Amino acid sequence: MLKKSLLPLSIAAMMSLAACSNNTTPADDTDAVTTEPATPASTTEAESAPAVVPEAPIDEMDPAAANVSDKTIGEIAAETPDLSLLTEALKDVGLDNTLMSENGRFTVFAPTNAAFEALLTKLNVTKEQLFEDKEMLKAVLSYHVIPEQEVKAADIPYDTDIKTVNGQTFMIDKDNMITDASGNKASIAKTDILASNGVVHVIDSVLLPKE
Repeated sequence: MLKKSLLPLSIAAMMSLAACSNNTTPADDTDAVTTEPATPASTTEAESAPAVVPEAPIDEMDPAAANVSDKTIGEIAAETPDLSLLTEALKDVGLDNTLMSENGRFTVFAPTNAAFEALLTKLNVTKEQLFEDKEMLKAVLSYHVIPEQEVKAADIPYDTDIKTVNGQTFMIDKDNMITDASGNKASIAKTDILASNGVVHVIDSVLLPKE
């Protein structure tokens, strides 16, 4: 009889324990993780603007000045193959030293070798015969030189008498054609060969003063 009374009590106790077990909230074994706001990754520094390198100061100069030779008119003529007869003639009368001097400014109208050869044919003489007459040769050569002036192409006084070392004049027209005192014509083939003591213009004919 006792056994029958204990059995229902045991069952009731077990059911009570089971109910308690089911109503218990299991504990969270893991600690709560606090999520901190993510720190943005360090960005690379913005590329700095390229450094501006200041330009070197530009020396302003006359464009023509950059082409000025450090050689004299006489030296330029001596080193120019097509002016070899002019150089020889200048030496024969002693004018080469004048045109090599830095003491003065000159404008020279320089006849080419072909110009001298044409003159020899015109006069029907040889080079040696032409060069023998020193007085006449000096008068002709000095007729090609303007003293104490550096007359560049842009400064040529067209249609105006231009006085030479010889004392006589010639005239240049707007087509760069020279008319000498004897009425002969010469064309300016090359202008503005700048020397340390003046300027040279190359011409295709020998200028002749009046006798």
